[in-house]
Amino acid sequence: MPVINLTTQIDCPIGVAFDLARSIDLHEESTAQTNEKAVAGRTSGLISLGESVTWEARHFGVRQRLSTKITEFEYPYHFRDSMENGAFARFDHDHNFSEVGGVTLMVDRFDYTSPFGLAGRIADSLFLQRYMKRLLVIRNELIRKVAESNPSIYLNR
Repeated sequence: MPVINLTTQIDCPIGVAFDLARSIDLHEESTAQTNEKAVAGRTSGLISLGESVTWEARHFGVRQRLSTKITEFEYPYHFRDSMENGAFARFDHDHNFSEVGGVTLMVDRFDYTSPFGLAGRIADSLFLQRYMKRLLVIRNELIRKVAESNPSIYLNR
């Protein structure tokens, strides 16, 4: 059961980072390499407590769908998206935010279980955990860049 933890420092108010992290539109831009699109549920804007989104993307040459729901939400400090349906056996992605010395710390905790038992655990160690971490790093870097330059393009839609 791998857990990926990432901390990103962002020079912006905590509420801006929180809202950008839950932007469907920014998420789609951050996953351009997999052509990820929101195809059902909340498909644009800012996702909130109790809302779901279904993503469609191509990973490892295979078109996949993944549905998640916002199961916890405490503005502007924390939200969790949990898998409802998809390729994983399960996952919970916690997004935590705090301000330290005028800088926002965005801390991701992506806790997942791969399908297929032992074969899934082998895939985790060989490539999947690195692949998932890379996707999160790309996403967080885009959130940081947008937050520090022009967040209104995603927050005023």
